[in-house]
Amino acid sequence: MPKETAVQRAGAAAATVPGAVLTAVFGAASRLRPTAKPLHPRGVLHGAVVRRTGLAEPSGVPWLDEPGTDHALIRLSRATGVPDPLPDIHGLALRVPAGDRHADVLFASTGLGAITRFTLFAARRASPHAYSTLLPYRTPSGPLLLAAIPVDEDARNFTLAAASMRGPWRTFGQLEIEDVPGDAPTGDESVSFDPVTNQLPGLDYYPWATQLREGAYRASRWSRGGARATL
Repeated sequence: MPKETAVQRAGAAAATVPGAVLTAVFGAASRLRPTAKPLHPRGVLHGAVVRRTGLAEPSGVPWLDEPGTDHALIRLSRATGVPDPLPDIHGLALRVPAGDRHADVLFASTGLGAITRFTLFAARRASPHAYSTLLPYRTPSGPLLLAAIPVDEDARNFTLAAASMRGPWRTFGQLEIEDVPGDAPTGDESVSFDPVTNQLPGLDYYPWATQLREGAYRASRWSRGGARATL
């Protein structure tokens, strides 16, 4: 891994603020509402396809750099589960094949600017808003965030992009929902997305980000009865 610059370290430190808030909220929700999904309690699963064109300037991450097609699973949800039309933070969970296993990437509704890419946004509808990973991944080329940006009003097609802490977004592929809403499976209680344990090769978490996310997902796994002994 390349040495981090002072700017990168400062940006990573700044990114811990929304991450810490997210972790605190996730942990509290897990204890107050010990269900299978204390946050994003209700969502809809869709089949999807990811068509990767690759980054023009390689990042050192094969999934971002190399062209390819992935048949994927996504889950669209609202973070707190408040009823419509109340605004909520929207989530997009993406599961793609990774060799003989799978990998999960989680996005939340944010902005795309140098500051707002680290800011969670609540809205009534998901379609006008972009999603980002909020916290950066550690890659061979330095810290990178990923984004899924809707390209139509129904938010069924997304541009997939990557960016450094404050750099421009660079397209590496497209995400398309394949099924229509009436055909989408909705019984998703048995499907749990975990980006801490299911990572894509080359997209690693910084130790501080692992601690932040692991705290949140450990609480979630405890809520599902899968990790009670660790708490």
